[in-house]
Amino acid sequence: MRRQLLDRELQRLQDEILQLGSMVEENLIEAVEVLRRRDMLRSYRLIEADKWVNEKRVNIGMEALTVIATQQPMASDMRLIAAILEIAGELERIHDYAKGIAKINLMIGEDEVPHSLLYVMPQMAENTRRMLRRALDAFSQRDAELARRIPEADDDVDALYNLTYRQIINYVMAKPTAIEHANRLEWVAHNLERSADRVTNICEWVVYMVTGNYTELDTKVAVAPAVN
Repeated sequence: MRRQLLDRELQRLQDEILQLGSMVEENLIEAVEVLRRRDMLRSYRLIEADKWVNEKRVNIGMEALTVIATQQPMASDMRLIAAILEIAGELERIHDYAKGIAKINLMIGEDEVPHSLLYVMPQMAENTRRMLRRALDAFSQRDAELARRIPEADDDVDALYNLTYRQIINYVMAKPTAIEHANRLEWVAHNLERSADRVTNICEWVVYMVTGNYTELDTKVAVAPAVN
């Protein structure tokens, strides 16, 4: 009877993680869309949604600690709970990046943003979203091999980041007075690149949850390229 109750509580926590992950997926795409469309109202809504994400993460943590205190989980259960706690934190941080993009949109305000500087950002967001969806699938399916493969896709996000960085540098060289907006747009690209890195962290915790071994998964760090 105790085991059945524990299983139900653990399943509920997993469902909470998947719900939180779906919200983060949606708002990561939304953040770039509001920037592209210069939509201030939706930016405010996205910033407000971050309160729900933060509360959700805290509630998941409190519920997980209650399970530990009351249900006497075994070693494999504890790995799952540890993964849930860490994944909830990573999801909250990814949403912070989405919120940051919405704030940047408000900082830029009604000023025009060259389409060329925003051209690849939706693809960066979509690639990261796909990585996150696969990571959540690996979590729900207890698939360590899938989790190990996902960070390979980070290379594509890094390549798009480097392309965006070059475009921004070229834009500033041609229009030095636009450096403030350029810096803000570089931070948008940085937030998307860091979001993909956070997905890699999620994958590492999935592998730990399944195997009991925590190891860093190989992924390259995006480095701003030299500009000749």
